[in-house]
Amino acid sequence: MTKHSLSSATLLFAAVALIFFAANSVLARMALIPQAAQMDAGSFVLLRLFSAVVMLWLLLALSHRTARPASARGSWRSAAWLFLYALSFAYAYRSVDAGSGALVLFGSVQLVMFFIARLKGAHTSLLAVTGVVIAMAGLGYLMWPLISTPSLIGVLLMAVSGAAWAFYTIAGQGSQDPLQDTAYNFLRTLPFCLALLLVLLAFGAVWSSWQGVLLAVLSGALASGIGYAVWYSALRGLSGIQAGSLQLLVPAIASAGGIPFAGDLFSWRLVISTLITLAGIFLVMRNSQR
Repeated sequence: MTKHSLSSATLLFAAVALIFFAANSVLARMALIPQAAQMDAGSFVLLRLFSAVVMLWLLLALSHRTARPASARGSWRSAAWLFLYALSFAYAYRSVDAGSGALVLFGSVQLVMFFIARLKGAHTSLLAVTGVVIAMAGLGYLMWPLISTPSLIGVLLMAVSGAAWAFYTIAGQGSQDPLQDTAYNFLRTLPFCLALLLVLLAFGAVWSSWQGVLLAVLSGALASGIGYAVWYSALRGLSGIQAGSLQLLVPAIASAGGIPFAGDLFSWRLVISTLITLAGIFLVMRNSQR
């Protein structure tokens, strides 16, 4: 079994995708945190997914690429994982603080991807496992001051979101055309969105401000639509354990992005935790094997 070498293109795609993921976290936080919510969670999900569909199909039209058979472009299973991730993520934000949410979400992603990789026969060295532990410690050090006693429902929703995202990521490792696969995955979420819309209307739970609409559209069209297509491009060159470990950097990037965009304060804790997480990821990148 040979080491999974990383190309510069893979690292570039991964870096761009992680920035988009962090942007998603910041946008969702600005739109949904209970203290200053700009819209209800369900409407955020609907606008986010629909905006992503519009953006991705616009990109497909501009790319003039040869269409593959519909059965070979994404899958209903991936679409279900994607919708479940987006839905549980949005509703979890109503009752989980940023620190607890990040730990549960990315901890779930890492654990699910690690164990799935092991079940598929991936070999991991002791140094790689040590790297995962160090990266998780860096994430924990960053989020520890923000952690309060979370609600059980919020934690469960965030864990479900992390697991769903992990399975969606795993499905993307076999993608031959990341843009088409991502576009069709998002398109297939529309029936789920229609069902959610009917539920929201039935219970009169739809409300929003214009700021909320803007945040949801940015989250969908840019951070989700483009970001997830870029992520699928990166996954072609990453093992499951590498992909899971890299995502532990997202909270640090989101925290850095929160300084100019969400009014957060600079902290040396952010610098130290980022260095710890990077050290752990470096060990994983050097030693993870398919």
